[in-house]
Amino acid sequence: MKKIFLTGASSGIGKAIAMALTEQGHEVWGTSRDASCLSNISRLHPARLDLSDSRSISDAFNAALAEAGHFDVVINNAGSGHFGPAENLSAESITNQFQLLVFGHIQLMQLALATMRAREHGLIINVTSLASRLPVPFMAAYNAAKAAMAAFIMSIQLELPDSRVHIIDLQPGDICTEFNNAVHKGAQYDSRYEAEVAKTWVMVERNMAAAPKPELVARHVLKLLEQINPPPRVTVGDTFQSKLAPFIFRFLPQRVRIWGLKKYYGL
Repeated sequence: MKKIFLTGASSGIGKAIAMALTEQGHEVWGTSRDASCLSNISRLHPARLDLSDSRSISDAFNAALAEAGHFDVVINNAGSGHFGPAENLSAESITNQFQLLVFGHIQLMQLALATMRAREHGLIINVTSLASRLPVPFMAAYNAAKAAMAAFIMSIQLELPDSRVHIIDLQPGDICTEFNNAVHKGAQYDSRYEAEVAKTWVMVERNMAAAPKPELVARHVLKLLEQINPPPRVTVGDTFQSKLAPFIFRFLPQRVRIWGLKKYYGL
């Protein structure tokens, strides 16, 4: 049995992970901005955490740590997205994405590292996105934030002395959740982009409908928990997105990458 701290446990990928972990007998301290939204299940300890608030992050983690005694695993999963042309993105929108997807995650990872390094044991799983390598049109700040977090994780992997503390970059491709509905809600954009935005959204919706369920990510997390020397980066999704596309794009010049992604989204 492991003691696990999991952010964003009230819906989507986070909820699926929480359910899978508790079913396996692990104790999970699951967080949400609204703790009342968390499932009332055995071995799930609800906690309120708001990634936009630095004090909330430290208070939630420290309170849970005091209750748990220690954490074997910390899973950085919570986040949000946006949809609209990069040209029209406000500084506030960009800052918000980086706070939620980069600064908040880094703060939690550093808190976890401090306790795990002292015990010389632990696993930190950071849920970023395949969009860090294969960006989605009209989600520029989201793509950029996920790429920044992926680069930060790799930097820590380079720097961390040889120890029993492992850090993983878990990159899901399209996963069928309610995430896209929340992203698209309230989207605003210049009328000049109307046709392109509509085409992209149709493709995004089509991909999402055919995408694997969040339980696929949860199963990968369970496997990572059992590995003595887990891989530094794991991509999860359908075969094309998780295996073929990243491999092919690795060898293509930027001009061809852009052309290929435009064709994929019908732009």
